[in-house]
Amino acid sequence: MSNFFKNHKRAFIGGAVTTIFIAFGVFILGNISGYEAKKLLSSSIQGLNMLCNTIILASATILALLLTLLGISTGTETKLKKKHYTQVLSIAKFDTILFISTLILFQFFNIPITEADNVAVWWYKYIYWGTLFTSSIISGMMVITILMLYGTVTNIIAIVGLKKSDHRMLVDEKEEE
Repeated sequence: MSNFFKNHKRAFIGGAVTTIFIAFGVFILGNISGYEAKKLLSSSIQGLNMLCNTIILASATILALLLTLLGISTGTETKLKKKHYTQVLSIAKFDTILFISTLILFQFFNIPITEADNVAVWWYKYIYWGTLFTSSIISGMMVITILMLYGTVTNIIAIVGLKKSDHRMLVDEKEEE
């Protein structure tokens, strides 16, 4: 697990910066009452649903495109190190976690909580902050996924497209023996 974070350190830093930046924007709102939170929640739910829809669509597309990436990887004449396939597997795993968690969050956003009469008004403050917190996390996770994919795609471009023969992801003759 520590190798996973070490191998994708730049992606996780980018995701953390995104999450912190979004969370800071939410923090600027300051303390709000339950009634204000209910009002803000009902107005922001449509945007949160759109965010979830976008991330679900993007993560499903990324999973499909990883198959194309694997086809290109295996179709080359050069031999790639196992590390390349480990990177692709890491992206697939992380993207699947993002897909499932966003889908669950999307289902929560579709519960008509602001229409319920039996929810105490003071609960809306916590629901509102929870939705903003989780949306900033999934946005950061999307940035992590994109940055991980970017690193892998640039490696393939360098190897297949630019025909770099001394790339760190290529198996050299010493390793092959």
